[in-house]
Amino acid sequence: MLERIMLAFVLRVLRVVRWSLQTEPRLFKLLGARSFQPLLEWIGRVKAFEVYLAARKKCPAYRQFLHDQHAPEILRSRDLPILPATTKENYVKKFSIEDRCFGGRIPSKGVVIDESSGSSGTPNSWVRGPGERASVKAIMQISYSLMFDKQDFFILNCFALGPWATGMNVSMSLVDVAIMKSIGPDKAKLENALKQFGPRYRYLIAGYPPFIKNFVDTTTLNLAEYQLHLVVGGEGMSEGLREYFSKWFKSVFSSYGASDLEINVGAETAYTIALRKLCWKNSNISTALFGREDPPMIFQYNPLDYFIEQNSDGEVLFTLSRLSNIAPKIRYNLHDRGGVYRFKDVTEKLRAAGVEFEALTLGAAAFPILYIYGRNDLSVPFFGCKVFTSDIDHVIHQDPVLSRHLNSFQIKNEENEKFDRLLHIHLERAEGSSEPIDESKLHDTMFSGLMRVNQDFREISKMITPAQVRVTMHPYGTGPFAGRDIRIKSRYIGSD
Repeated sequence: MLERIMLAFVLRVLRVVRWSLQTEPRLFKLLGARSFQPLLEWIGRVKAFEVYLAARKKCPAYRQFLHDQHAPEILRSRDLPILPATTKENYVKKFSIEDRCFGGRIPSKGVVIDESSGSSGTPNSWVRGPGERASVKAIMQISYSLMFDKQDFFILNCFALGPWATGMNVSMSLVDVAIMKSIGPDKAKLENALKQFGPRYRYLIAGYPPFIKNFVDTTTLNLAEYQLHLVVGGEGMSEGLREYFSKWFKSVFSSYGASDLEINVGAETAYTIALRKLCWKNSNISTALFGREDPPMIFQYNPLDYFIEQNSDGEVLFTLSRLSNIAPKIRYNLHDRGGVYRFKDVTEKLRAAGVEFEALTLGAAAFPILYIYGRNDLSVPFFGCKVFTSDIDHVIHQDPVLSRHLNSFQIKNEENEKFDRLLHIHLERAEGSSEPIDESKLHDTMFSGLMRVNQDFREISKMITPAQVRVTMHPYGTGPFAGRDIRIKSRYIGSD
């Protein structure tokens, strides 16, 4: 009992200190010191344990979940990894929104209900209380300040608005630190905003990568006249696509989050971008660090706010380490493939690989690394290997013609009339594109490209024929791309 009382007192003090540090950029930089990282990691884990204790006592859904899973009652923060993971299937869909909240009810005031995009099925609703929104706002403003170092921006928010989580949270979080115009994914309105306010402003455009690509490919504006910077999110981005965007944008950053959790759980930094480019240029380094030749998205995150683990299936589990959240998330599995590294572990692996790493780490915050390959459900099985949407993205954006004249793609597993398994790749032409594309060469481009970026596909290519991979080109907005809702993320996996 005395230990619990002492723990409660220490955590109250830590919450006050944390808030002071995380709302002042100059103080926040202190947290990035290498010497602080073991302490931050311990505090974050203890805070996650505090959330577990409160949820076990006060959250009806989580209490029932632990009972149903025959979970042990843990007494130490180091035992968090033995708790069962929660998922959308075994937790969110099984229990009501109210039961997933502390006290078994939604507070009557100060609550915002967000909606996921529904890109993986029926949309779900997520409740955010004033404490959580204040924390997310502070995190967003700190990230913004550190990323752009006191530059003044006119933000054009092109994420989906309305009930969707990302767009609304971006607007609410950053309106106090910049000029904000909330546009949504509307190309005409984005172009009109740039026309109306002109090149005298420094612009930060925020949106989903496919929307931004469609805009730069079709706009009538001379974007070279503008000072443009870009922040994307909602899905992964290849280094080829970053280079493509760099023709128009002076900087390109990506952020990681999820409606299930929070936006901006992790963010790209100059360090992580340099590290990813290094891995992109040298597949041996990528393999040494991440076990695959193609590099994942790489972010840094604050361990005070998020306790992140990797399970035995190579998926990341998230615990939101804050009691201010109305609906606790404990060891929540999004089914994102990836993992975490301590900053020093990456440095040691680079040194072991013979890489000159000092230039990468100079001045970098030593926050831990979160790497993400994407959702496990954003892949199709094919002869024992998995072909991921990120693989197709890599192939497209390593080809200068395809990157310029394709808008989107879908992959699908099919059977032909002889019941042979086929991988069908559907490609969508860019809007307004009339550039001749030699469709007879598309198949070879995609097949050889998959062999290059996916080592498992390279192995199974020895036991299939090239004819078992089909490639079909569609005019813009036709075939599987007809009738899409631009407010939600693109569907890259074809339905049966």
